[in-house]
Amino acid sequence: MNPDLRKERESASFHSEALTHILDGGAEKTRRRREIEALVLNDPELQHEDLNFLSRSERYDVAVKKSALMVRKIREHAISNPEEIMWFKSYVHRGRPEPLDLHLGMFLPTILNQATPEQQDRFFMPAWNLQIIGTYAQTEMGHGSFIRGLETTATYDPSTQEFVLNSPTVTSIKWWPGGLGKTSNHAIVLAQLYTQGQCKGLHAFIVPIRKMGTHEPLPGVVVGDIGPKFGYDEVDNGYLKLENVRVPRENMLMRYAKVMPDGTYMKPPSDKLTYGTMVFIRSMIVGDSARALSQACTIAIRYSAVRHQSELKPGDPEPQILDYQTQQYKLFPLLVTAYTFRFVGSFMREMYHRITGDMNDGDYSQLPELHALSAGLKAFTSWVASAGIEECRMACGGHGYSRSSGLPDIYVTFSPSCTYEGENTVMMLQTARYLFKSYTQAKSGQKLSGTVSYLNDLCNHIQPQQVASRPIVMDINDISQLVEAYQLRAANLVEAAAHNYRLELGRRKNKEEAWNSTSIDLVRASGAHCHYVVVKLFAAKLSEITDTAIHDVLSTLCLMYALYGISKNSGDFLHAGILSDPQISQVHQRVKELLAVIRPNAVALVDAFDYPDAVLASVLGRYDGNVYEHMFEWAKKSPLNKTEVHKSFYKYLKPLQSKL
Repeated sequence: MNPDLRKERESASFHSEALTHILDGGAEKTRRRREIEALVLNDPELQHEDLNFLSRSERYDVAVKKSALMVRKIREHAISNPEEIMWFKSYVHRGRPEPLDLHLGMFLPTILNQATPEQQDRFFMPAWNLQIIGTYAQTEMGHGSFIRGLETTATYDPSTQEFVLNSPTVTSIKWWPGGLGKTSNHAIVLAQLYTQGQCKGLHAFIVPIRKMGTHEPLPGVVVGDIGPKFGYDEVDNGYLKLENVRVPRENMLMRYAKVMPDGTYMKPPSDKLTYGTMVFIRSMIVGDSARALSQACTIAIRYSAVRHQSELKPGDPEPQILDYQTQQYKLFPLLVTAYTFRFVGSFMREMYHRITGDMNDGDYSQLPELHALSAGLKAFTSWVASAGIEECRMACGGHGYSRSSGLPDIYVTFSPSCTYEGENTVMMLQTARYLFKSYTQAKSGQKLSGTVSYLNDLCNHIQPQQVASRPIVMDINDISQLVEAYQLRAANLVEAAAHNYRLELGRRKNKEEAWNSTSIDLVRASGAHCHYVVVKLFAAKLSEITDTAIHDVLSTLCLMYALYGISKNSGDFLHAGILSDPQISQVHQRVKELLAVIRPNAVALVDAFDYPDAVLASVLGRYDGNVYEHMFEWAKKSPLNKTEVHKSFYKYLKPLQSKL
């Protein structure tokens, strides 16, 4: 054990194990997660090789092999709980994407949520047993987040009771779905439904794309891999062109919308029900943001405790770089953000399951809020986490650029989440539509509930001219007052965006142009709303913590998260008259003080995330801190080092040397 890391752990004010239990949802959850972790990490068949030294084709091959082993092992160990299956999967693939991601994460859940009982009987067990391997084909070459613009068609033929699916244009070719290129033999295809001469909008169809047994593409199906990407080397993201492909009427998912044998269309009770799978994935991305950012923080903070550099005082020993205030200012706000997002991720998961239960009972009243909140928080958390991972990499200096650090892989694996399942700016604008509608309802006297209930109090908002009457010294250590400040900021920006929209309506030809001309304000309002929700959720979490030492440290993290957010968005708080200039100065000073408060617990806080070395896959983030020895050993494994003299020397350099 590196002596610096040993000293860091001994100086912590709390037991990291107890905090791990809180993050997991209880000691029993931690025990069971580690039990599954041990099943994987101690299994000789599931030993992990370093993928950094493999070609893309080799990485895909290894991933398929491990996915197949994973499915068999899950059955052998009789793991059936969905959360435990995801733990097992994550440990097998060390948190990396894999070819069955969309089969497990979207194809199966969509069948469960959008298929009739008869369709589930027909498709679910073959899919569960991997006779059917599915993907979710929504995105097209020409359309992504604007799903109403998708061009793939499914035209109903009542004479044969079949749907005829086509990709009528080059831009309508399905593009990007994971597992589509080489792995899947079925796809849930999102297509515009045409029946009785009318377009009824987007609906989902189960389409066989490869022949069972031989895996050859079926007639009318053009399918393949889209080529190398920024990351995701293990996944066969694919393309799919459909040419008069016929599927039975019963292959349209009909739990909600239906097409009768004669072509009569029966619409669903809510137009958002078909978005259920996307809402589920967006909710999960919030948790993924916490996971990716917490891994990057673990690596950067452990390495910063081990790395010694430069001098604080001439002649003194080189200090740990974690002792530099600038390094703390880079990393500690990201650390507290990782904790915040962890609690928000749990909230979103619980909210999704609760509202899904309500929908099963016929209550769709909460669906618009779930849709808006999952879109906004997906964007808010993934933007922050993606930038934060890169900040962690740069905070590790030159060694952070090495693949041995694990940070480049975390970044390229996570950053696509800013785009898939809804491009983030588009997501923020979807949330803005909900906020604008809610604001309009509140102004007309309707009583709002849920996360937008603060808009009920618009008439009580503090106006800028009132700031002089407010006390210059507010208690910036009072988290409840800070939650109120974030609430006021959100309400102010929602109101300002609505006001600007009304002004634009008078200048533009139509409301669509006015909306576009207000979109920057609308995105800011959505961001402020999400920020308020996140701060409020972390503050609420504190009331559940009974361990005094952990309550103290989490209160510090919550305070830091709230104050750092104010310091970075001080213009909003000043402009709205929520805080005065002296109060903002206090906030900046308090943030610096909190860096010193967090410093003794920094390593213990990342230890509490409980990532084993095998999952973290980072030379810099090793639990024992023995960084340099293992970095040297890792470098020796490079394929370029298999020979002392590379063949290129004899082919190019030696002939050149003889001629010059």
